[in-house]
Amino acid sequence: MQLELDFILPAAMPWIWVAVIIVCAIIEASTLSLTTIWAAIAAVPLVFLSRSVLSLKWQLLIFASLTLVLLISTRPLALKYLKKKKDGETRLNSLEGQEVTVTKNISPSSKGEVKAQNGVTWNAKSSDESEIPAGSVCIVTKVEGNTLTVELKK
Repeated sequence: MQLELDFILPAAMPWIWVAVIIVCAIIEASTLSLTTIWAAIAAVPLVFLSRSVLSLKWQLLIFASLTLVLLISTRPLALKYLKKKKDGETRLNSLEGQEVTVTKNISPSSKGEVKAQNGVTWNAKSSDESEIPAGSVCIVTKVEGNTLTVELKK
């Protein structure tokens, strides 16, 4: 049995595709999952194709095909481009492994200070609780709040 949808007026089809675009865009805006945006984009040419003599089943087939092609081919690129940093990863973590210069002696009983390459001064402690004199070059091994854990560069 073939499904005939002649009750949908050809003049109304462009507006139905516009509604599909709007609904998909609203869903994408609320989820930010980069999935329904491709359906919204795929519906754009259907606004114009629906004005032709193309039957509804062909319109739906074109819509599904375009959506699938866009989803498979462009979503990974878009995700890569819009990739957010991993949870917990901040600019502070980029200090790990960086060389810093001790500006105030670091001792087992008190924190000292180090100056990073960007010129910012940080509180610091030694990773092995050893004494590190001012002027020494160290490597940042860990970031804990506003304190850098450092070890003497070998």
